[in-house]
Amino acid sequence: MNMNHTRINLITGGAGFIGSHLAEALLELGQKVRIIDDLSTGRIQNIQHLKNHKRFAYYIDEVQNERLLAELIDESDAVFHLAASVGVKLIVEQPSQTIKNNIENTSLVLKLAAKKRKLVVITSTSEVYGKGTKFPFDEEQDILLGCPQRSRWSYACSKALDEFLALAYFKEKKLPVIIARLFNTVGPRQTDAYGMVIPAFVKQAVAGKPITVYGSGDQTRCFAHVNDVVKALVKLADTPKAIGQIINVGSNQEITIEGVAKLVKKVTRSSSKIVKIPYDKAYEGGFEDMQRRIPDISKLIKLTGIRPTGNLTQIIQDVMRSIKTESAALS
Repeated sequence: MNMNHTRINLITGGAGFIGSHLAEALLELGQKVRIIDDLSTGRIQNIQHLKNHKRFAYYIDEVQNERLLAELIDESDAVFHLAASVGVKLIVEQPSQTIKNNIENTSLVLKLAAKKRKLVVITSTSEVYGKGTKFPFDEEQDILLGCPQRSRWSYACSKALDEFLALAYFKEKKLPVIIARLFNTVGPRQTDAYGMVIPAFVKQAVAGKPITVYGSGDQTRCFAHVNDVVKALVKLADTPKAIGQIINVGSNQEITIEGVAKLVKKVTRSSSKIVKIPYDKAYEGGFEDMQRRIPDISKLIKLTGIRPTGNLTQIIQDVMRSIKTESAALS
């Protein structure tokens, strides 16, 4: 690449929670950023502060606008493909849209990128590990998905197909692809609208409402700050050895969901009660959840040197500030 050339990045889903933070990080590196987002789950306020940046451009449109997407990919050096259905609540309520969005969008991005072999970084999900019981999850292990009659697994299945398709393009067409399996990314700007647990807990705690824990609360998760995740995505894009690889991206600090609720209550100094709601009432009859979800991040550390801290107190404080700032702006 010409050393005088400023790298141009395209982010699909760039007005989303992670996408907007990624756009900021790339701009801070002196690079150019183009985003496309139909605002189905992204929000224009996430990128409001970037609109007038001279190296930033945004397009409010569907990824399926092939003519526009082709133009954006042609002028880009790298594509970060983040556009996808998100959140358990949305997935359970709209399984057909989930499958369509994930598979069709990824298929089109890969097809267009392959024409000029543009680097594609695809964000996948820890959901791909399904009902696996070998912990921590490593990228080489088998995946065990639930019954198709449980719509909750439609997301995991569609993202697994995205991975298979990306690796097929890498193998057959020599398309440089990197797959990042994200584990519970949290931080400012994340909405609680689609079942995201920490923003939901913090919003409830700040408002003095009951903190609603779904299920027993014994299920464990690992939470990573969005800043750490974005650093990892940027670094992976600059790591040739990551091409053709699947890499877990997230913290490996495990905590129960009830433990998260208690910590949120402590950090926010809330008097809210913690209330447990059965899955059947929260989502749908027969809903299945994973009891543990912990990543092996040794490959990420080896490739990038980045180890997400999982400082949950800091994450909760940042989310609380973001929610209070947004609430004040609306009042």
